[in-house]
Amino acid sequence: QVQLVESGGDLVQPGGSLRLSCAASGFTLDYYVMGWFRQAPGKERERIACIGSSGGSTYYADSVKGRFTISSDNAKNTVYLQMNSLKPEDTAVYYCATDLSARCYSDYGRYKYWGQGTQVTVSS
Repeated sequence: QVQLVESGGDLVQPGGSLRLSCAASGFTLDYYVMGWFRQAPGKERERIACIGSSGGSTYYADSVKGRFTISSDNAKNTVYLQMNSLKPEDTAVYYCATDLSARCYSDYGRYKYWGQGTQVTVSS
């Protein structure tokens, strides 16, 4: 069955970097769009990045553009989110998700498969 497992979350100081990983199983991610979302306490889950099938296209929310980079390693069936210049407002639980389609939906309700999430805390 489809499974997504995130890792890499941690406590980091403002201005620091982290790389999150999302290991996929049960399907070949090369064929489908993968998304990264985050949810801060008291806030709605927010789409922050997507990568298209075969890694051919990417999307970034304005809040992370220029600081975050999404990539994929098809040999490892893993999607990454490199996060640089982290800010306290980046503090959230980060999730990867897919609905096994070619669409990067903004509505998190459209995604059928989710990982368990990984906590990122940016604080001095």
